[in-house]
Amino acid sequence: MSTYQLDPSHSSINFSVKHMMIAKVHGGFEKMSGVLSYDSKNPTDTTVSVNIEVASINTRDTARDTHLKSADFFDAEKYPSITYKSVRVQEHKGDLTIVGELTIHGVTQPVTVELERPSEEMKDPWGNLKIGASGSAKVKRKDFGLTWNAALEAGGLLVGDDVNITVDVQFVKQV
Repeated sequence: MSTYQLDPSHSSINFSVKHMMIAKVHGGFEKMSGVLSYDSKNPTDTTVSVNIEVASINTRDTARDTHLKSADFFDAEKYPSITYKSVRVQEHKGDLTIVGELTIHGVTQPVTVELERPSEEMKDPWGNLKIGASGSAKVKRKDFGLTWNAALEAGGLLVGDDVNITVDVQFVKQV
């Protein structure tokens, strides 16, 4: 079993949610950290924990980001972090299903991340050993107490409840 630290400059954790029932708005977080324990020979023994700084949200719209950080949504002052901790890992043809606990806005819910087969360990030009993986999950905002919304004149709501999460992460082996 090897231990790896999340490499935030080569990782992204992004989300998308329907806006006005028309199109999806995309965003992500710029500051994150995490630890991965992984053995390619025994992937079901994998553990992972990730911490995301809510205040680092970026949807490419300053006013929207400010609103998302407010008490209407994430309440970044009161809940500065989003965390994910694995509980168990299953393997299927090399891909991993990670069941874990996601905490947003002070609410913890079970969330399953479907992860493509992690890359083989590779050495970067500076001698660091790295691995990477990509995956996705889907959550409902309301399950985490994120209930703010506005009714539209034509019917429906301003913000969808389903949130799609994508992760593209790279980890650096700790010696």
